[in-house]
Amino acid sequence: MNPEHPGERVAKVIARSGRASRRDAERLVAEGRVSVNGEVLSSPARNVAAGDVVAIDGVPLAAPSRTRLFRFHKPDRCITAARDPEGRRTIYDVLPPELPRLMPIGRLDWSSEGLLLLTNDGELKRHLELPATAWIRRYRVRAFGDPPDAPTIARLARGIEIDGVRYDRIETAIDRRQGGNVWLTMALREGKNREIRRVLSHLGLEVNRLIRVSYGAFQLGQLVPGAVEEVPARALRDLVGGAFGKAPPRR
Repeated sequence: MNPEHPGERVAKVIARSGRASRRDAERLVAEGRVSVNGEVLSSPARNVAAGDVVAIDGVPLAAPSRTRLFRFHKPDRCITAARDPEGRRTIYDVLPPELPRLMPIGRLDWSSEGLLLLTNDGELKRHLELPATAWIRRYRVRAFGDPPDAPTIARLARGIEIDGVRYDRIETAIDRRQGGNVWLTMALREGKNREIRRVLSHLGLEVNRLIRVSYGAFQLGQLVPGAVEEVPARALRDLVGGAFGKAPPRR
């Protein structure tokens, strides 16, 4: 800790406020858009104490609110982003307007659907996305083609390299055949961009539906596409631990 500036790093304070993720907060500092007590910062290596006024573009951060987490059934044909240069529908076009500012934890691509966690707390977002957290993401996948055989399933469970990219172990189970398609349940911990689609394409299967049914301890359950439901604070504390779900100290 810096004895001249005790407290928390400014990027963490911004993240906890819900204004930006910690990475985006560091970018805002680098762009000269963050100030503390009127002093524009040139480095994120600055701690902020209670009573300090942190501002972005001259607008002070609001008083911190308690960490909130929501389960959202992302429909297909929308992107996990605030805006899209191509004008496609985004998750924020689907979410109810009365919700607070929320950030997605991880991503689901345009044509994928299912459980997407949303939070107002950049530190919770960072915590649940860290590789060290290693929460299992579970998917139901419908793909056109022949189901993988037992040696291939065992190979996926050990991890696989495709075009120089290493994919960590993927647990795979064959659920059923449906005409020319096969339904699979696949579980992974990494979640690289379009990982399941690329792995199955490498095996000669074409994914035509992909549904995330769980992210760690959180389940999609009976949420219908477009529906959102808040995780109770006590459940958040029990499932994630730490200070998440508690009322934050006032600055």
